[in-house]
Amino acid sequence: MNKIIAVVGMCGSGKSVAVDEFVKKGFHKIYFGEATFIKMKELGLEINEENERKTREALRASGDKGIYAKIFLPEIERAHAISNVVIESMYSWSEYKIIKEKFKDAFSVLCIATDAPLRRARLKVREFRPMDEETSMSRDYSEIENIEKGGPIGIADHYILNNGSVKTFKKEINNYIKQITKK
Repeated sequence: MNKIIAVVGMCGSGKSVAVDEFVKKGFHKIYFGEATFIKMKELGLEINEENERKTREALRASGDKGIYAKIFLPEIERAHAISNVVIESMYSWSEYKIIKEKFKDAFSVLCIATDAPLRRARLKVREFRPMDEETSMSRDYSEIENIEKGGPIGIADHYILNNGSVKTFKKEINNYIKQITKK
């Protein structure tokens, strides 16, 4: 049976690095954040943290915190029929429940955990959308308080601590991929 893995964690934890390893192993990637960027383009907004946050929260504030799962459910179904799937940027508890209800045991959550000071240091120097400490702390609060991000992190099926080197982290991700795909 094909697997669906949602990679979750706080901003700067290493989710994108993890997702890239899944893709290298043949998983079909579905990026929920794509819906945010499409909406920003429709609205003519510049891509930056403030506009991303406003757009992400506005989509969910429409009264449907599961909107991203609903937008991508048909794509997840198509991909899952032929391949393993990795989901990047599943944030909310509502999104989790929608996908879990639909795919049951085929769906699981991998949480990437990183100490907050280390995440903030990494965010300052990352190539794509770097953030200063104040912005990253503000984003953490916003995601926890406004978009239910803690639920999927708290209920994750597996956790990988990413406080070391990229090489060590990738090795742990690949060990996890081997473990789940051999079953």
